[in-house]
Amino acid sequence: MEISNAYDVLSNAEKRRIYDKFGEEGLQKGGQRPPEDHFDIFSHFFGGGHRHAEQERRGPDMEIDLYVSLKDLYLGKIVSVEIKGKKICPHCRGSGAKSDKHIKTCNSCGGQGVKTQRIQLAPGMFQQITQPCDVCHGTGKVVSEKCPICRGEKVVTGISEKDVYVERGMPDGHQILFENAGDEHPDHSAGHIAFKIVTVPDPIFIREGNDLKMDLRISLIEALAGFEKQLKHLDDHLVTVKRTSVTKPHQVIVKSKEGMPHHGDSSQSGNLHIRVIVDFPDSLTAEQQQVLKTVLG
Repeated sequence: MEISNAYDVLSNAEKRRIYDKFGEEGLQKGGQRPPEDHFDIFSHFFGGGHRHAEQERRGPDMEIDLYVSLKDLYLGKIVSVEIKGKKICPHCRGSGAKSDKHIKTCNSCGGQGVKTQRIQLAPGMFQQITQPCDVCHGTGKVVSEKCPICRGEKVVTGISEKDVYVERGMPDGHQILFENAGDEHPDHSAGHIAFKIVTVPDPIFIREGNDLKMDLRISLIEALAGFEKQLKHLDDHLVTVKRTSVTKPHQVIVKSKEGMPHHGDSSQSGNLHIRVIVDFPDSLTAEQQQVLKTVLG
């Protein structure tokens, strides 16, 4: 029964189309889309059709690493990316033929797209096997003269440009999805392209979640007597770091709300953690040692 049903679908172009779009449930409903809830119905009025799109066949999805700087993620940026992929041939419009007159009905399967083979399993016992036609590959059509542009491949290689909007505060590994932007093919819809954020290491700042970390080098005199410094941030604004008391080596100074903006709410920011590195002198003169003994002794 299953073989008979499969043959019935494969040998009928309209039923094949319904099965490709809606699956077995669509065939049982007479070619109508499976039932949807009220939210899906509303989605059609607002450019939706989500469930329909999910059930349609599509090509393979692609994931592309998008290398961005920490500054790009701090400020936000539009990155233009060139993508090499397959496009439906503009000359034959995906038929693979030189012209419409060069598309013929397959003589091997009679245009059915399938072939049936009868195999004897035992005396008086036979099995009937239905398979896609090996000549037309299930299309029911053959090309007598190939398209001179795509050479019968139905698609050509092309370059497309995508503007990828990197939002402020996006985390490393975040994916930016472009639906149906992948390789095109006349037999199915294009797959999706996902750009994955890959952060290029910054020479000064290290990111941890929404916080930033950095090292600040000071002299021994500054560690003992205090200091005031202006640090340039990722967007070039200056952050003031001031100490009036003794600063110990590896002491961490926290500057509130000077970290990364929160993704989705850039009005909020993390903190900046500044680790102090004290540069000790390699040596001291006898006079310097005496002064220190007098002051600190």
